[in-house]
Amino acid sequence: MSYCCSSLPPSPPPLRRRLRSPLLTSPPKALTLTPRRPSLFLRSSLSDPFVLEIAEKLEDSLSSSPSIQSLPLQRLRDSSSQSLLSHSWPSSKDEPFRFTDTSFLKNSSILPAPIPPLPSFSLDSPSPNLISLVDGHFVTSLSRLSSVPAGSFAGSLSALPRVLSTTASSAIASADDFQDRDLFWDLNGVGAPDIAVIYIPAGARVLDEPIHIRFCYSEGDEVGSQRLRLSNPRVLVVVEKGAEVGIVEEHLGVGGSDERCYWANSVMEIVIEEGAKVTHSYMQRQSVNAAHIKWTFARQESSSSYELIEISTGGRLSRHNLHIQQLGPDTVTELSAFHVSRSNQTQDLHSRLVLDHPRGYSRQLHKCIVCQSSGQAVFDGNIKVNRFAQQADAGQLTRTLLLAPRATANVKPNLQIIADDVKCSHGAAISDLEEDQLFYFRARGVDLQTARDALVFSFGAEVMARIPFEPIRKSVTSQVKELLANQ
Repeated sequence: MSYCCSSLPPSPPPLRRRLRSPLLTSPPKALTLTPRRPSLFLRSSLSDPFVLEIAEKLEDSLSSSPSIQSLPLQRLRDSSSQSLLSHSWPSSKDEPFRFTDTSFLKNSSILPAPIPPLPSFSLDSPSPNLISLVDGHFVTSLSRLSSVPAGSFAGSLSALPRVLSTTASSAIASADDFQDRDLFWDLNGVGAPDIAVIYIPAGARVLDEPIHIRFCYSEGDEVGSQRLRLSNPRVLVVVEKGAEVGIVEEHLGVGGSDERCYWANSVMEIVIEEGAKVTHSYMQRQSVNAAHIKWTFARQESSSSYELIEISTGGRLSRHNLHIQQLGPDTVTELSAFHVSRSNQTQDLHSRLVLDHPRGYSRQLHKCIVCQSSGQAVFDGNIKVNRFAQQADAGQLTRTLLLAPRATANVKPNLQIIADDVKCSHGAAISDLEEDQLFYFRARGVDLQTARDALVFSFGAEVMARIPFEPIRKSVTSQVKELLANQ
């Protein structure tokens, strides 16, 4: 839904002005402090200068943007900028980043990605439904929606029909109460130039020809430049009661940025109403010199189903923060991830699944191959079965394959159970290829290298086979097979 400037409430002053306003420079005794909500003065005095510098750059870049402003987007920026004041840059002393080194970002000059010009490249998709976001901006000329049901919508928040604006506004506003939000979530909220909205009405079905969302990054700098262009794409998916939808999410560099340095900081919110079903395939194949930090936040109502299949092979630093809340009984959540970490790469998955209601079901499978000594795998998976989640069935398994000396894996499966009538399990395994598996091949005349290649590929094939859309599954399988063959 679009709003003209006159219909908006007065915009708050920029972040820089808010931190330097007369109120904040007055003596502390003139401030009224409450124990529940620390004053802005105290919060700003404790803020990280590096974080504030990035936020100010983002705010300045958006203030000069000609994009249409909408009330939900303005509220998101205001909320995120306030929350950002209490965040400092993460270090290894912070438990969520104990094994994730972010100095690559801290030691770089962070610059907002500029508004992309008219694209000089073209994008193709095996699906007739394609949404293209370039450096966080929705690009109409690279998008098409040929087979979505009547009443569905996919496009920019500014073009959202008035009848759907209340639904979108409510979903965006509810994210303000997200307790696990971190620095990168709020940086996205401050710097998102727009929100791409996908709305599927009650009872509609979009499974056979999924909605393919391509996140393209065209702005990058040369390796060694010590500069990173920062993009903040944001997507909201709302699936109403009884609807079904398939989503293919793909992140890649374009226009010469496939091997350059940049920082992609994306957020996807998914609202799944009662009895609805979402199948979400997520592929990350960015430049090996890029940083990729992503949030996925899904809320499931009763009797709903959410399936995530994740394949991540790109990025010098790739971190996926996954948070899922089951908000009703008889809810199904299935998570599968396969990562490949090569030279100087970190593949990191931090997940949290909260079961709050009876008969919740969940399965999580995480697999990672670390091919070289400088590669690293990180998995921190948390499943919490709360008091009222009786008769829940939750399972978690992480397996990592280390193919080189000094290759590193840090895994932390965590299952917290408060309910007393549950069926839960978890497990972890880290190893090289088993000698008896290699012997089986060698005993049948297969040479050692061929045997290793077959076993390594089959390790991840279990996850790739779960991608429901055949053209995407074949493309991903071919890309991973070529990548592993070159190690």
